[in-house]
Amino acid sequence: MILLFLGTMALSLFASWKVRSAYNRYSQVRASSGYTGAEIAQRILDLNNIRDVTIHSTPGHLTDHYDPSNRRLVLSEENYHGTSVAALGVSAHECGHAIQHKQLYGPLQWRMAAVGITSIASQIVMWVPIIGMVFGFFPYNLVITVMAIGFGILMLFQLVTLPVEFDATARAKKVLAGTGAVAQGEEFRAMSKVLDAAALTYVAAFVSTLGYFLYYLLQMTGARSSDE
Repeated sequence: MILLFLGTMALSLFASWKVRSAYNRYSQVRASSGYTGAEIAQRILDLNNIRDVTIHSTPGHLTDHYDPSNRRLVLSEENYHGTSVAALGVSAHECGHAIQHKQLYGPLQWRMAAVGITSIASQIVMWVPIIGMVFGFFPYNLVITVMAIGFGILMLFQLVTLPVEFDATARAKKVLAGTGAVAQGEEFRAMSKVLDAAALTYVAAFVSTLGYFLYYLLQMTGARSSDE
């Protein structure tokens, strides 16, 4: 368990370092088109005839996201106002999610439907071990079974998230190249490095959760075998 914890933590830290390193480096590279993140986001939405999504800025670093529940495309202030290839890449990526929403992209629909149960599963895997250790009234077999189910749900959610994020990244690269917002060559390569590094964080999250799921699954199988 300790090796699993250390391994997944190392992978997560590496992925986080990778995306921040790429972003910090290429946020200094200005796109020759001169677009801000907000401007390219609006243009992409217009090109796809998306009129019901509003664009907003929010404080924080890399706090960008698309909220399908109220159709808000939220960009961090540095990307909303920024003209770097990193800002345009991140903004276009979030627009990719808005396009997915309009087109009823399957994996996004599945992820949206699973948000509720995934939130419950997150609370379960956080609190069940704590309550079990403090009060000691949960049988061991019950704890590992519940944990296996909880991490199984989280793993499936993150598995569905992978095609959602990869597809949004592919859409971003295509539209930025097509509109000329990011010039071919060094600008495009720099923007791609930022988006590819961001995608790695989702892979790391999936691998981490998969590891915990397999751990508790094996514990559950072993506990049942010892009872027989």
